[in-house]
Amino acid sequence: MPSLGEGGWGRVLGRFLGDEWLPVWPPEGGFETVVDLRETEKGYELSAEVPGLKPEEIEVVLSGDLLTIKGEKREEREEDKGGYHLVERRFGSFHRSFRLPEAVEREHLSATHKDGVLRVVLPKLGKEESTRIEVKPS
Repeated sequence: MPSLGEGGWGRVLGRFLGDEWLPVWPPEGGFETVVDLRETEKGYELSAEVPGLKPEEIEVVLSGDLLTIKGEKREEREEDKGGYHLVERRFGSFHRSFRLPEAVEREHLSATHKDGVLRVVLPKLGKEESTRIEVKPS
């Protein structure tokens, strides 16, 4: 596959998706996780496949308009049986970040983990109403 240079794929995706939905790509190494991010009337919903990870191995952070999910798996198994010695180690991490196009209601964020799927719900802020401010003489 031809390379588009640094940021090239981001520019291509930005033309189709709009810059606000562009993911911030993970660093080299680790593993990719499949993520589905969708907008609803009430907010944003993210679901990510995180097989084999426990809730305590997953971190979800919202900083400004940047939503970041990351996790790390460390598994080690040792077995002595029938004249052989087996040692297996599996290590891996992922890191995905997304810019949200609108502000969200931080008091009602939620993240759940079930059957290897992380689900994050980010409700949108309600529409701001206009407030008239009386001008008084000083």
